[in-house]
Amino acid sequence: MFNKRILLYLLKFAGAFCICYFGTLAIIGLSAPGGYYSGFVDKYLNFIPIFRDSLLLSSKYMLGLFGYETYQSSSTQLRMVGGGGVNLVYACLGYGVTSFWLAFVFANTGSFKKKLLWMTGGALALYVINVARISLVLLAANKQWHFPLGWDHHTWFNVVAYGGIFLMIWLYDRRGRENEKS
Repeated sequence: MFNKRILLYLLKFAGAFCICYFGTLAIIGLSAPGGYYSGFVDKYLNFIPIFRDSLLLSSKYMLGLFGYETYQSSSTQLRMVGGGGVNLVYACLGYGVTSFWLAFVFANTGSFKKKLLWMTGGALALYVINVARISLVLLAANKQWHFPLGWDHHTWFNVVAYGGIFLMIWLYDRRGRENEKS
């Protein structure tokens, strides 16, 4: 017989993941001209352009700290001055791994404050990992670096991001157990 606590956890996790992940896909689909376009969604709910700009500008800033001059040549592209660029498409925004993290914390036990702090901290950590990836991809493209093991940058991002998530899961569970003992 399946434990009711486990079933409730899985339902909460799946529900939260679907809302975050498929909700983002719905906003992407409804804000793109053509098809099922919604002016309301595009004007009031479309956070994607702002989020993409923040990733590109953060990468520009990070590379600037190391002496690399970059510029945003379009709403989706960051380029090195005198060199090549990267195009930040929807699949590179990190909403899949972020949805996974948010769903994990939501489905677990803990106070609202604890969950909010862990959701925010984890989302910020994944954001920083993504900024580092975008920066490294731009550097790699301009310096003809090759990624280890023949994997592409998206695969490496997933490996690093989910490694970070597993570390955060371990820390979250460890903190929960420590709080139960006190």
